[in-house]
Amino acid sequence: MTRASLDKQPHEVAAMFDGVARRYDLTNTVLSGGRDRMWRRETRLALGLKPGEKVLDLGAGTGVSTLELGRSEAYAVGADLSVGMLQAGRAKRPDVPLLAADALHLPFADKTFDAVTISFALRNIADTDAALAEMARVTKPGGRLVVCEFSTPTWRPFRSVYQGYLVGAIPQVAKRVSSNPDAYVYLAESIRAWPDQEGLAARIAAHGWRKVAWRNLTGGVVALHRGFRV
Repeated sequence: MTRASLDKQPHEVAAMFDGVARRYDLTNTVLSGGRDRMWRRETRLALGLKPGEKVLDLGAGTGVSTLELGRSEAYAVGADLSVGMLQAGRAKRPDVPLLAADALHLPFADKTFDAVTISFALRNIADTDAALAEMARVTKPGGRLVVCEFSTPTWRPFRSVYQGYLVGAIPQVAKRVSSNPDAYVYLAESIRAWPDQEGLAARIAAHGWRKVAWRNLTGGVVALHRGFRV
């Protein structure tokens, strides 16, 4: 099995997610205590999708998030770098549109989508700033962005407990349920290295998005950042 390093080379990230694809959905539900379902629902609601709108779900993996977005009656298309994840998703969800794509070079024309979202994948991209700019490129003026990503718990005592969970518990639980436990060591490291809510908001605002704000979920374990295309 393989894991990516924190310099996030695309071929390493893709190979790592190929290795976790078979049990990815189950592992996420176990590690989050079932909260992943709520996080997906809140992401959909934050986008404010209307029937007939087009939304890009970047870093869609197996398409479980894309399926959730489709509940709004918008046309949701999922894209991911990992072919293994896409294959697993197509087997489970054959009616969900899923395609292979690099977040730094999206295969879409300018101003294609009414909204774009990325869940738990922005921190896996080698160039975060370029990815935010590329998402802005394919979004219509006034369109929405929602980033759902792990963040920094706001209550200091809980933050300490959470950091311990990342370091100690996640790798141990992953050994029991994941098809590639080493990948979850990277997961913990990448979360600890990720900017806090204010830091990410500043980066989003610097790359084509305005009125950037965020809302914490699960005490700041996850944050939803929303912005509007300039």
